[in-house]
Amino acid sequence: MNSRIRKMLAIGVLAAASTAAVAQVGSWIPLTNQPTFQTDTALLLTDARVMVHEYQTANWWVLTPTKNAGGYKLAKWSKIASMPSNYCPLYFAAAVLPDGRVLIEGGEYNPCAGGETPLGAIYDPTTNTWTNVNPPSGWTQIGDSPAIVLPNGTFMLCDAFSTNQVLFDPSTLTWTSVAATGKSDIFSEEGLALLPNGTVLTVDTETGTNSETYNPGTGVWSSAGSTINVLPNDGGMGIVPEMGPLVQRPDGSVVAFGATQHMSVYDSSTGTWTAGPDNPSGYFVADGPASILTNGNVLAPTSPFFAGPTQFYEFDGTNLNAAPATASSTSLPSYNIRLLPLPTGQVLYTVADGGTIDVELYTPATGPQNAWRPTFVSYPSTVTRGMSYKLKGRQFNGLSAGAAYGDDVQDATNYPLLQIKNNATGHIFWVRTHDHSSMGIATGNTVVSTTFDVPATIETGASTIHVVANGIFSVGKTITIN
Repeated sequence: MNSRIRKMLAIGVLAAASTAAVAQVGSWIPLTNQPTFQTDTALLLTDARVMVHEYQTANWWVLTPTKNAGGYKLAKWSKIASMPSNYCPLYFAAAVLPDGRVLIEGGEYNPCAGGETPLGAIYDPTTNTWTNVNPPSGWTQIGDSPAIVLPNGTFMLCDAFSTNQVLFDPSTLTWTSVAATGKSDIFSEEGLALLPNGTVLTVDTETGTNSETYNPGTGVWSSAGSTINVLPNDGGMGIVPEMGPLVQRPDGSVVAFGATQHMSVYDSSTGTWTAGPDNPSGYFVADGPASILTNGNVLAPTSPFFAGPTQFYEFDGTNLNAAPATASSTSLPSYNIRLLPLPTGQVLYTVADGGTIDVELYTPATGPQNAWRPTFVSYPSTVTRGMSYKLKGRQFNGLSAGAAYGDDVQDATNYPLLQIKNNATGHIFWVRTHDHSSMGIATGNTVVSTTFDVPATIETGASTIHVVANGIFSVGKTITIN
């Protein structure tokens, strides 16, 4: 073999090895307009504004994307109505309800009025007002209880101190107790993940490798088998066992990150677990976030137990691929970080440590598969400013709840958003959606619906509409704004 051929073969081998070793991961960029307050949990309103809690206060702010190409990078902050002055929680249950209102419940810490608070409040974005919500009967504390919105749109709150569960009635602001037959341990530090079949998955924190699913129709908890890897940490020294987030991927799997260096993957179609890869840095996600990306990967920050630095990874279903750091993550533990999927396909990063101000956007390197996109079944071809209309289609809620953290934060985004882009000006308008017919995920061929409000100030003329679920856009449809 002559030297030229050997050289060419060597170059080819090196190139192949380099391609195999380097995975495509996303990148971070800071917001141009950083907040003037200390951030906490962020929630996505149904008009695409981001509602952000000010750390351990009663105050809330919204981040409004621009109607130009700058989107969230150039978004501006504005203060909205505050909660009651005695309610300034940290580590609380939350949800954006199908009618577009935002429910906040409990708080592990409430420096305004003691800890493990039973307080709650609901926010109406259309009136910019908060209303107190009384705790469930007999509950003297809610604290950092896990919660979830069920496929029928009902908010379910689980007691961190027992196996009790309650359902919220948004019309009367009252609670109803529901059976929790068969639950093998209390809900302390557990997170809840919605499955495509409408059941709810959790990983027990106090029973070794056991996992369970809840059937909302029967009120029964059943074993979902062994997670194989031990995911909760062992507590010890008076520490309650912690657990990491559970995030659904478009293939129907649920990625369970441990508060150990282990992770496991649940196949919702077969009901079986497989062991995932161990974290190569030896880090883990004890009380920390994770978020689905539009390419199906899961972004997660890992760190030593309640200490920095944080190392980000993208899990692609097989491998944990190292992702870049933010400006502040190398000095933070993972539990101080919040992640929120945005309708642009980016993920919002905020910090909840009471001192760091750093809000950034993560953009994945690749996009979604076309089969994951929402699709229209029916829509109005002409609409009038100030009026409301109904859309029907498939996969409006996406294939994942979006983001997860566990008991301390719930910021799911499995509801349809609607973008209207004026064809002449190119300006982008995110319009309010509400009263979604389903809050299930991966609804397949089932036709679902949502209602949208046409703003009185939107630009008129020929426009293009897209339904967006967890940052994944439908194919655009032509609409005329009168």
